[in-house]
Amino acid sequence: MDNRFEVTVSAGTMRSDSSAAVRFPHRWTPGGVTVQADFTGAHLLHLAAAGCVLNDIYREAESLGIDVSGVRVTAAGGFDTTTWQSTGIDYSVEVSSDASADKLAHLLEVVDQVAEIPQAIRAGASVRRASSC
Repeated sequence: MDNRFEVTVSAGTMRSDSSAAVRFPHRWTPGGVTVQADFTGAHLLHLAAAGCVLNDIYREAESLGIDVSGVRVTAAGGFDTTTWQSTGIDYSVEVSSDASADKLAHLLEVVDQVAEIPQAIRAGASVRRASSC
């Protein structure tokens, strides 16, 4: 069985106005970010990937001289509910910008290559309990 666990993180002109969205300060935008996610481990894993992509869009856009007024990233993935092994994470991106489609496509390619959390998830990592109570 594969259940989907979807999250959305938004910033700038694409922030959510839903009362269910949680708001956080954001280094790259004065209005902060909005997060729409349930509070489960699965959602938090996907939120880490989506949040990293959103942050890196702003960071890399600044480096490439692209003005971005808003970003929305939705990430979803599933888990085999017998083993709780991830079946993978897919993410989609919407960017509000006056930049050309070619420049935005290049930006998203760069971000897909450099986004740290997606890289770490793709590579796999050990997770160990450091201490006990």
